[in-house]
Amino acid sequence: MENNKRPFSGIISDFKGRRACYRHDWASAFCSGFRILAPTTYIFFASALPVIAFGEQLSRDTGGTLSTVETLASTAICGIIHSIIGGQPMLIVGVAEPTIIMYTYLYNFSIERPELGKELYLAWTSWVCLWTAVMLVLLAIFNACVIINRFTRIAGELFGMLITVLFLQEAIKGVVSEFHMPEGGESHGETHQFHWLYTNGLLAVIFSFGVLYTSLMTRNARSWRYGTGWLRSLIADYGVPLMVLVWTALSYTVPRKVDSGVPRRLYCPLLWEPESLYHWTVVKDMGRVPPLYIFAAIIPASMIAGLYFFDHSVASQLAQQKEFNLKKPSAYHWDILILGITTFVCGLLGLPPSNGVLPQSPMHTKSLAVLNKQMIREKMVKSVKEGMKQKASQSEIYGRMEAVFIELDASPAHDSADKELRNLKEAMMKDDGGNNGKEKFDPEKHIDAYLPVRVNEQRMSNLLQSILVAIPMFIVPVIRMIPTSVLWGYFAYMAIDSLEGCQFWERILLLFITPSRRYKVLETLHASYLELVPFKAILLFTLFQIAYFIICFGVTWIPIAGILFPVPFFLLISIRQHVLPKFFQPEHLQELDAAEYEEIIGTPRKVSLQVHLSIGLFRVSTIGDTKATYACMHVCRNEGKRVGSGLDPSK
Repeated sequence: MENNKRPFSGIISDFKGRRACYRHDWASAFCSGFRILAPTTYIFFASALPVIAFGEQLSRDTGGTLSTVETLASTAICGIIHSIIGGQPMLIVGVAEPTIIMYTYLYNFSIERPELGKELYLAWTSWVCLWTAVMLVLLAIFNACVIINRFTRIAGELFGMLITVLFLQEAIKGVVSEFHMPEGGESHGETHQFHWLYTNGLLAVIFSFGVLYTSLMTRNARSWRYGTGWLRSLIADYGVPLMVLVWTALSYTVPRKVDSGVPRRLYCPLLWEPESLYHWTVVKDMGRVPPLYIFAAIIPASMIAGLYFFDHSVASQLAQQKEFNLKKPSAYHWDILILGITTFVCGLLGLPPSNGVLPQSPMHTKSLAVLNKQMIREKMVKSVKEGMKQKASQSEIYGRMEAVFIELDASPAHDSADKELRNLKEAMMKDDGGNNGKEKFDPEKHIDAYLPVRVNEQRMSNLLQSILVAIPMFIVPVIRMIPTSVLWGYFAYMAIDSLEGCQFWERILLLFITPSRRYKVLETLHASYLELVPFKAILLFTLFQIAYFIICFGVTWIPIAGILFPVPFFLLISIRQHVLPKFFQPEHLQELDAAEYEEIIGTPRKVSLQVHLSIGLFRVSTIGDTKATYACMHVCRNEGKRVGSGLDPSK
């Protein structure tokens, strides 16, 4: 990202860059045909389920003022706008957990103020959104996105861990609430007697743990021994929504003798009911908000603007990681400008705003990478077979394959095609004129190994999934069939699933491993810092993160000041640059806080291992001629991996 200093320069640069490929963004989608529906449905389920769950959480935390209808409407409207005029079409937007937290704080603040109360809560949040929109637009104008690289791994991991714990906290609170009377309910009602609540609570435990366990099991469906390949792939890709459907269906098998209303199900007003209609006209009440609170809204707006700026930019960054090999330019400044516009629109409509979400954004890019690779592979293999039938030389066949690659490549510049297909060319040329007994080049078997990563960079899948998210608003009776306990299980699943690949979590687990057993870590996939950084430094760095995380989490529990919970993350930029270097050696800090880190696949070996804090976790001593070897190195960034060079443990 260029370090632009002139106002508007970043926006103008992004606009020009994306305008040049805007037509291709749509053309490439139509070239994909019906294949584009696979990643579309995949991302739709990944987006819709969290939004429905957040809607139930928001309804409970705001006394029913906002519900699933509003979260779905916001996600659909903002998604459609972003997919059409946004900069990075890989970026998925939606209502996220930080928005729910902020709106809960605003609600608690409003009901404690007679001048606002529940009646003017939405009108006041509209003012908050307007101020937030102004700040986001100013951030885009003055090129604030150039500082996004200062949010290093430590900030991302702390923020991710906070969201994980908040998910888990919401799941626990939700299950516990199933044993109690809902807020606003009458204690003398038949459905609020002890036996009703106790039965409802026990079923909630069963359903929530059932959803959690079965959803976690489906993640490894591709490695199951049973079932056909397409069935295992279907379960692996769509296992979570399938489990929500399965456990919702099981909730209707409760014996008839159980009291009606058990288990408790989602409450979601219909579109034409007064509860759903009011927020569309909230703009008429904005003038009733006292001037003092109009200007006081600047305080929460500054927190939300900073939070959205960080969250949106990081989501966009992870959607276009280096390993995805995207060819079209980024548009960080332009996307922040569009975020300001959509936040303004949501404010006027009384909706909670949407911003870039994780992990849906990188998931979207990954699904399109698989789609495009399949298309390119299919046509390249076809061209090879045609050349073989015509008995063409290997160089002629390669020329045909290169032509197919250039034709289907999303990049406007094709002069790099020969460089990217160099390994493929070398493999084919070796086979030209005889292979000297070696295995002959087979396109069906070998082309995957040499085909570079390509993503079908287009806007259609984002647009279609946003339209699909709007459909549940019109089938509210179906949403009402879902037990609330199923959503609590889904919250727990999101919490546990987000821990996978989190280096912070892996280092926490490392602290509990007995020193004499730490050598086991080297025999599995492990990050290179384990060999390059002393264990004492790893320990101190992890303890610092834990302490700082406790502070961040503790702020969320402060009744009124909890709205300031993003502040510690902003302060972390200065702490990382000026404080941590005084306690850690630069090379150690770089290894522990690197955006990209080396990850090594270790192999079991017959060596004696001793813990040595001076050079890292371990020192390897060879026995006889046995040497410590490593299969390969991977350069990782969150969820993406790319093969690199070997690692020398002695470095």
